[in-house]
Amino acid sequence: MREQVAKQKVAGQEGNVEKELNREIGGELDAKAQALLEEKEAESRMRTYNGLFGKILVVLLCVWAVFQLYFTTIGAISAINLRAFHCIFLLLFTFLLFPTYKKEKRVRSLPPVWDIICIFLSAGTFGYLILNYTRIAQSGGRVDTFELGIAAVALLMVFEAARRASGNLAILALIFLGYNWFGEYLPGLLGHNGFTLKRVLITQFWGTEGVLGTGIGVSATYIFLFVLFGAFLKHSGFSKFINDFSLTLVGQTSGGPAKVAVVASALLGMINGSAIANVATTGTITIPLMKRTGYKKEFAGAVEAVASTGGQFCPPIMGAVGFVMAEFLNISYTKVMLAAIVPAFLYYLGLLFSVHFEAKRLGLSGLSKENIPDAMLVLKEQGHLVIPLFSLIGLMFAGFTPLYSAVISIFATIVASWLRKETRMGLQKIIDATVEGAKSAISVGVCCVIIGIIIGTVTLTSMGLNMGYLILSVVDNDNIYFTGLLVMIMSTILGMGVPGVAAYVIVQAVAVPVLINAGCLPITSHMFCLIYACLSNITPPVAMSAYVAAGIAGSDQTKTGLWAVRLGLIGFIIPFFFLDNPVLLIGVDTTANLATTLWAVFTASLGTVALVSALEGWLIHKDNILERIILLAAAPAMMYPGILTDIAGIVCLVGVTIYQFICHRREKNPTLPA
Repeated sequence: MREQVAKQKVAGQEGNVEKELNREIGGELDAKAQALLEEKEAESRMRTYNGLFGKILVVLLCVWAVFQLYFTTIGAISAINLRAFHCIFLLLFTFLLFPTYKKEKRVRSLPPVWDIICIFLSAGTFGYLILNYTRIAQSGGRVDTFELGIAAVALLMVFEAARRASGNLAILALIFLGYNWFGEYLPGLLGHNGFTLKRVLITQFWGTEGVLGTGIGVSATYIFLFVLFGAFLKHSGFSKFINDFSLTLVGQTSGGPAKVAVVASALLGMINGSAIANVATTGTITIPLMKRTGYKKEFAGAVEAVASTGGQFCPPIMGAVGFVMAEFLNISYTKVMLAAIVPAFLYYLGLLFSVHFEAKRLGLSGLSKENIPDAMLVLKEQGHLVIPLFSLIGLMFAGFTPLYSAVISIFATIVASWLRKETRMGLQKIIDATVEGAKSAISVGVCCVIIGIIIGTVTLTSMGLNMGYLILSVVDNDNIYFTGLLVMIMSTILGMGVPGVAAYVIVQAVAVPVLINAGCLPITSHMFCLIYACLSNITPPVAMSAYVAAGIAGSDQTKTGLWAVRLGLIGFIIPFFFLDNPVLLIGVDTTANLATTLWAVFTASLGTVALVSALEGWLIHKDNILERIILLAAAPAMMYPGILTDIAGIVCLVGVTIYQFICHRREKNPTLPA
């Protein structure tokens, strides 16, 4: 009892949370988070240049941003030339900013000679492609020995850049590239007749299915613009607004600090699209606060990891991956965004109830009222910063393209910041946002380039279709759920250690055809694979987000990863319930009316609460074993769209709730009659 009171007292005396944490332990944690980021994410290991070259680099990054903004909106350029120029910029900045090896000196005045050579080779090979692509395409793809050499050098530069910027993904791409040759020695459906070096080089470099394929196409358009948009939002003060607004929403409730972490990380992760970076930034504030409130360190780290990961498939922005999906499906982004609403809602509903029930179980309170910002004051002083989001969503609903909407919203961010002196973006802030946005786009862009080799191999060898036939040959044709289980495992493995957008691009190339062959709708198949590709961030043994959060929390990595899987369990389950019956994906099931959809969402929400209660062992008070079993059985019954299962699940949940309510009243007032 004394420990519980002490915990509540600590929670009530947090004061100004962010300042207090920064003053007492923030510096140490920031350094720790940076070290973890450098270990897990290559982007954080970038070089910095002093003197004149540092200023030249800033100018080059700004030139790149202007180039991308111009040619993805009003400028006229062929798709292949835009992708080739984008590759040149990506490779240029990769060799300038990413060290050759991890322990290399980071602060320099000039780049090493080797990197200058790599830059010239990259610019020369892709520049040659820009000048000669039309001629070669008109000749039916005929190339001479010199042009095959150009392709080989370009691929070598791409692999070197990917080794620096993405690490494991370069190894995976090398395995896929090798499959073009050793695949002929494999038996059964995974084997093929083999391909010559010339055929592979033409496909991977001179064709539109390799490094200049869909992956780099979405990087040169959607990804770059939305990463840049996220950087401008950050520099306008939007991140502070999200933190303050989250405090006003849930700061005073039981386990308030954990709920603040959930809400803030969801909103910020939705914008920046990087779960690992989100954990390292918001986690340095939210994880220590959760620990000081009374949560276990493994639990605190897992909450931040799960919340940051879900932002990648959370509307309305979805970390730019939604726009990529719309491009693959050739449908409007609005349809993708609507389809993602319910899975994202259930994912975060489950996480919020997890931290709530855990707080109730531990007897934790929220922050005291005097330490919560005034909601009206927050909206008055910072509410104008949401104008760019309304601009983005409004323009897309009005029928404008996502690219046009993103560019207008970037300028809307600058204009909105001028509405108050405290948030005004001057020239220096605009330059800083541009530079940060361009830098943030490099690693994801390089991943998209190297993914082109994977997609090129899948296309050339028909690996995607063969994989589908292989899976379908070992399962019953009517057993779509077992097929989904195998695809889930494949998607999670392929997505491990890869940024969200890049993970989805890989997975959709290999796994989506499997589900479509099994009878699933295309958008359902894509959404299924997207969610599992993102959840690979919290799936051991390569749970990158969970491991970075564990480092900040000072907890055991394995335990934190397992806690993350448990807290995010609803995300692993829900895709199976819309796989065969997509009523939970708004706008996908054309036979379902509004009432049917709302009822399915309502019962799925109850099922989510029941599942979380069974896992946490708490509803109104502590669950006994029988109650947990009943709730565990009721959860899938309510998640599955069907009247009989819904009624059975609701009866179980209501029965347990009424029983616990009566027992709770008797505990508080023993004089009540039995």
